[in-house]
Amino acid sequence: MTKLSVNINKIATLRNSRGGNNPDLVKVALDAERFGAQGITVHPRPDERHIRRADVFDLKKAISTEFNIEGYPDERYMNIIAEARPAQATLVPDPPEAITSNAGWDTFKEKDFLVEVIRELKSFGVRTSIFIDPDPKMAEGAAAIGCDRVELYTESYAKGYHKDKEKAVAPYVATAEKAHELGLELNAGHDLDLDNLKYLKERIPFLDEVSIGHALICDALYLGLENTIQLYLRQLT
Repeated sequence: MTKLSVNINKIATLRNSRGGNNPDLVKVALDAERFGAQGITVHPRPDERHIRRADVFDLKKAISTEFNIEGYPDERYMNIIAEARPAQATLVPDPPEAITSNAGWDTFKEKDFLVEVIRELKSFGVRTSIFIDPDPKMAEGAAAIGCDRVELYTESYAKGYHKDKEKAVAPYVATAEKAHELGLELNAGHDLDLDNLKYLKERIPFLDEVSIGHALICDALYLGLENTIQLYLRQLT
């Protein structure tokens, strides 16, 4: 079964908009686990516009499912991983000013940098995953740098899904098959929702994990968090 990791950045954004602790980020994470989520994802950006450094450690103490921390591997991020020791570190090539993740790594151009980063992360006993675009060559490059997983950056799939879902998914299937052939485990994330998730899972049945935040939290405003998580889990069975 493909695991669902719930990204709770948007909960932190809402909390931060008024100060205080409403909504309570840790409570939401624990409720998400109770409602069936198999992981919690956060992305503590340098400006702390949503997840704060302190949130990482509050969550680490509280949650019992897999903890996934996304981020650009600068010194600040690496220090967080060294201290928090999550189950998984997901590396994204975002500059600090990025609104959200918007591309995968060039695993050839950035090979030397990523090799060193992944070596350090593995010394902490942390599973490593890197964002890649839907290109089998990028999967080959990822295998060469020693990461454990790749996360398919699925924005273009989501954008093309309603126009021509077969065309939209084709490069993802090819990249996933190459990654699988090379022994890499496989995650996916970005703009996945209740419309497009099931088809992606059907076409890539060996998908290990999806990380979903924005769409899931938006759906929860209408459907409730428990019901929404259950609906997403059904798309993955």
